[in-house]
Amino acid sequence: MKHNYLNNLPLDEAKKVYFGHLEKVGFKAKTETVRVTDACGKIIKNAAYAHICSPHYNASAMDGVAVKASDTFEASERTPVTLTPDKYTVVDTGDPIPDGCDAVIMVEDLIDKENDCYEIIASVYPWQNVRQVGEDICMGDMIAPSGTVLTPSLCGALLAGGITEIEVIKTPVVGIIPTGDEIVEPTDSPEKGDIIEFNSTVFKGMLKNLNSSVKVYPITPDKKDLIKAAVEKALSECDIVLVSAGSSAGRDDYTSEIIASLGTVLVHGIAIKPGKPAVLGEALGKPVIGLPGYPVSAIVIMDEIVSQAIDQYYGKAIVSKPTVKAVLAKKTVSSLKYSEYVRVTLGRINGKLIASPLARGAGVITSFTKADGVLIVPQNCEGIETGEDVEIRLLRPINEIENTLVVTGSHDPLIDEVADFLAKRKAPFRVCSTHVGSMGAIYAVRDGLAHMGGIHLLDTETGVYNKSYVEKYIPDGSAVAVKGVGRVQGLMVKKGNPLGIKEFSDIQNVRYVNRQKGAGTRILCDYLIEKNGMNADKINGYRNEEFTHTAVAALIAAGNADAGLGISSAAKMYDLDFIPICNETYEFLIDKNYLNDPAVKQFLDVLYSEEFKARLSEMGGYV
Repeated sequence: MKHNYLNNLPLDEAKKVYFGHLEKVGFKAKTETVRVTDACGKIIKNAAYAHICSPHYNASAMDGVAVKASDTFEASERTPVTLTPDKYTVVDTGDPIPDGCDAVIMVEDLIDKENDCYEIIASVYPWQNVRQVGEDICMGDMIAPSGTVLTPSLCGALLAGGITEIEVIKTPVVGIIPTGDEIVEPTDSPEKGDIIEFNSTVFKGMLKNLNSSVKVYPITPDKKDLIKAAVEKALSECDIVLVSAGSSAGRDDYTSEIIASLGTVLVHGIAIKPGKPAVLGEALGKPVIGLPGYPVSAIVIMDEIVSQAIDQYYGKAIVSKPTVKAVLAKKTVSSLKYSEYVRVTLGRINGKLIASPLARGAGVITSFTKADGVLIVPQNCEGIETGEDVEIRLLRPINEIENTLVVTGSHDPLIDEVADFLAKRKAPFRVCSTHVGSMGAIYAVRDGLAHMGGIHLLDTETGVYNKSYVEKYIPDGSAVAVKGVGRVQGLMVKKGNPLGIKEFSDIQNVRYVNRQKGAGTRILCDYLIEKNGMNADKINGYRNEEFTHTAVAALIAAGNADAGLGISSAAKMYDLDFIPICNETYEFLIDKNYLNDPAVKQFLDVLYSEEFKARLSEMGGYV
């Protein structure tokens, strides 16, 4: 008997033909809006931005008493301070900090005295043992970019950010139609000639692992009209239809003919073994795939074709999570009492997987949403030094980690926005960013711990940004600074500027919030302090450090501070007044080995695109 196949295409060519056609006919995800409490496992359609800060009020981080820190400054073992009832308020963990208070003394540090008084022998500093507004999430921060799978921790982060409903991609429904006169339902006593139908059970398990819903139809005999009716029914109820068996060229193999009668057959016959008889078709804009009857052949097509059809629907790949070896990017200190689980991000730099520890605070849920894996520091170990080899338990598929662009350095919301643009373009990599300041970027790129980093370092002698720092700290020229954006730096103050702040020198009369050491904004602050003949020790809040512009803005909006240096877009996000001070050059320092890397080039392509410039214009403060 002659076997007639329409094609005998190489696998890559068959995929190009098939998935190109599916894209043209508009095969893509459907969406629905669901409550975040019911959304675990779903994939979000668009970027999610926090509606509120978390915490949204200043909260006690300990059980104890809330006090005004300045009332404790004289406390020591030689000169204990007595707190009378009018000087403290009893608080439990999570309680709001009363007005007039800015610190919490832990209950175990209190010495009971008569008449409800307490004695203390150590002072507390402002905001000690207090979870300030926006400690975990700041209003307007991007919690997750488009196409992110909603993990349990990410659902928690969304709720913490005030997001109760979200648009998600509907789980695709895949219909399976078993066919064949000899096929019977599973039984422990089949008759001679009966073939137990187990393929659909195998497919069902594989599909559930691909985040799909499955509808298995009754076994359909090898009658053309019955199979056609079953396919029509499945097309009306499902997003993808799989016809099991009947895809070959034998006497009762009708799958190709039926698909052609309902839509289009793109490929019938792929140059792979096993798996050659597969039929790749489309009807009503939906994939209709004829699977070979032999189980091994069918599984090959499930892996190579069906899984990619679901990937095309979602725009994501789902793979296993192995354990890997990596190099620790930053010293990790641990208690001797416990085995400690440290969340890390991972990226491959110059041939080595680099593990960068994330924040470990118990309230910082975002560290888990960003984590790629977990480093377990064993009990009786004080920590692990920078550069040591470590074993990482993966939380994310290894292919995503291998295809990660590691960006570090100075914080700017535009990095998240670029990442979101790339996600919408279905870039084959993800962007992992951490905020360690401009000097942190220089050290990380120099030491092979990041592909690139944002920098805006002012040379106070020449007025030129970045050039002298790069030449000084990377004299071998192994990294170069490339064009980024111009930004407006200035003072962020409360709406209406109630304190009448006009210029930088006015911060010595108000409560200031600063950036961390090594940040470009901190360097600018110190330069302006020196230029104006000010004394940093006299500035209330000079040592109150935050790691992002949005964190500074959140504290000002919450009333925890009166002013702070930052970029205009952060002030706009929080509806703050903005007093411009200077325009600065924000560039990206890139390891020379990665200047032509596809991920770096795509990142820069987005950054320089007209579409992205329009987004920066909406954000405000970029020149």
